[in-house]
Formats: sequence, structure tokens, C-alpha cells
Amino acid sequence: MRFPDPPRRRAEGSIVPMINVVFLLLIFFLMTAEIAPPAPFEVAPPTAEAEGDPAQTELALYLAEGGILAFQDARGSDALNALQAVLADQCAPDACAERSPPLTLRADGAVDGIAVARLMQHLARIGLSEIQLVTVGQ
Repeated sequence: MRFPDPPRRRAEGSIVPMINVVFLLLIFFLMTAEIAPPAPFEVAPPTAEAEGDPAQTELALYLAEGGILAFQDARGSDALNALQAVLADQCAPDACAERSPPLTLRADGAVDGIAVARLMQHLARIGLSEIQLVTVGQ
């Protein structure tokens, strides 16, 4: 005698659609994520010092939007000559070789960065080793 096979029960819910959704989400997040490359080496950025007021320094050089320089009463190219004369008066020969008096550079925000960099190179050539660039915090 042959008995009929018992009827198979059909599973109520399939897990395959849920697996498909999980893989689709995984692919979506992998495709949209931005993976940053690692830094080549660690860098300790400089910190701002809030000590003192830059306006209190004795030497202050101003740079206007048009590239016009001002130092004390001198304007234009005479400003750098006046600055050199003040440095020569303040520093005895070789006295400022290690550390010069600090200079405050107040540049207009519209001045091109290249102009500021060139001016700083020129200031370094005339013997200024400490230049404070005045900025406005945000």
C-alpha cells in the first residue's frame, strides 16, 4: 500500500527580499561614501595666541588695497626706507641677528596674497625675523 506524501507546508515569509534590500543598502552606502586618503604624516597646526594687542607693538607697517605701504609718516616706497632706518637705529651691528624687534603688518583684506608674501620676503631680507600679520577672527 502506498501512502500519499504529506503536503508540504509553504513558508509564511521568505527572507530573500530582506537580504536583497540589505545588499542594495550596502552597495548604496559604499558608492556614496567619500573615503579620505590617509595623511602622509601627522602635522601639529599652529595655535593662535591671544596675548597682548598687536596694535601695541612699536613697529607697524600698513598695506592698503592698492599695494600702497605706510610706515609712521612715510608712504609708498619711502615706507620701507623709513622702516630700515628705524631698524638701523634700534639694532646695533649684529644685535638683531638672532631676533629682530617684532613688526606688525596690517594688510587690507582685499590685498592679494601674493603681494603679502612678496612683502614678507622683502621684510625678511632687510632683517625682520618676527612679523605679526593682523587678522580679524570670524
